Amino acid sequence: MTLAVVGASLAGLRAVESARRIGYDGKIVLIGAEDRLPYDRPPLSKAFLAADGPAAVEPFLSADDLRELRVELRLGTPATGLDPIAREIRTGDTTVPYDATVIATGAAARVLPGTDEISGIHSLRTADDAAAIRSALDSGARTVVIGAGFIGSEVASAARKRGLPVSIVETLETPLVRAIGPEVGEVCADLHRTAGTDLRLGTRVTGFTSQDGAVTGVQLSTGEVLPADLVVAGIGAAPATGWLRDSGLLLHERDGGVICDGTLAAAHGVYAAGDVAHVANALFDGELMRLEHWTNAAEQGAAAARHALDPASARVFSAVPYFWSDWYSHRIQFVGTPRADEVVVAVPAEHGFTALYRRGDRLVGAFTVDRPRDIMKYRKRIAARAPWSEAVAFALETKERCVA
Repeated sequence: MTLAVVGASLAGLRAVESARRIGYDGKIVLIGAEDRLPYDRPPLSKAFLAADGPAAVEPFLSADDLRELRVELRLGTPATGLDPIAREIRTGDTTVPYDATVIATGAAARVLPGTDEISGIHSLRTADDAAAIRSALDSGARTVVIGAGFIGSEVASAARKRGLPVSIVETLETPLVRAIGPEVGEVCADLHRTAGTDLRLGTRVTGFTSQDGAVTGVQLSTGEVLPADLVVAGIGAAPATGWLRDSGLLLHERDGGVICDGTLAAAHGVYAAGDVAHVANALFDGELMRLEHWTNAAEQGAAAARHALDPASARVFSAVPYFWSDWYSHRIQFVGTPRADEVVVAVPAEHGFTALYRRGDRLVGAFTVDRPRDIMKYRKRIAARAPWSEAVAFALETKERCVA
């Protein structure tokens, strides 16, 4: 039997490790588009960009470790097609037969059109992207970030920690309003302003200025030009599913992600995990979720391999989403879903910050700033389908401790 894992990042690696952990002794083929061993991506926009950050991006496991797992590595060979009937994966001119497969190709950063010939304009998704951005920061680059999402905000934080001038340009009037709601988005905006970041909301980028092929400025819809030696596009990511267009798998009409049932199955013998997968989460009334979170990739990768190797024992995946982000000197954390009937600020900003998300009579989400001891308690309550009244009582108790 052959298990083929397509995508050599966190979800793919956890699939491989999970397969061996449950006693699978057959062949495993790990296919990756990059020619690097699997490595961790969150540090690329956090610790790696710091002035005293690590010298290099280290892999999760060494080549020797992967050999001990008896993994056949096919790195630098992106998948180009999938035939779920013949059970074959195409990688260029060759095919990889499989009995079961896990799709873990993740997502690719969206790029700004028309910038290919201007140096100094980057997205941030790979180790090479991060190395180029850090090199510019090391040189004292005037930085403009396009998009006030989490990746862009972490880049801005890295620049400010170095004492460099940085601007964030965001088309929406409130940062992250679609992800966390307007009330919480305003709190995030204040974090930027307090740190000295020039935050331009409700503003579009209309073009770039350059000299000798290198970026020198960012043109705004206001008519202003922001000086820039480094531009980072934090404008989101799209599932890496172009290779699946002729596969017959059901892809999401909006972003092209793989649509899975609650067990992570996309077709007979085909499972998906991580950033690439839309999964019906039973814990949230079957809400279809595609999550670009480290914890989600790790948990789904491990579950997808178990289910692919033993479909009869597959269980519905119903974990509570969790992510974190580091901005300036603050730890931001979120559990659950922001799709709610009501958002209530439970702990005000002067004591950290907590916002709770209600759907019906249930707690379905919680967002915190600098409240690391609280967030996992909310996650447990969401997993237990705790009533809203219980969550509010806990929040009030927490607030009273803060004030005291």
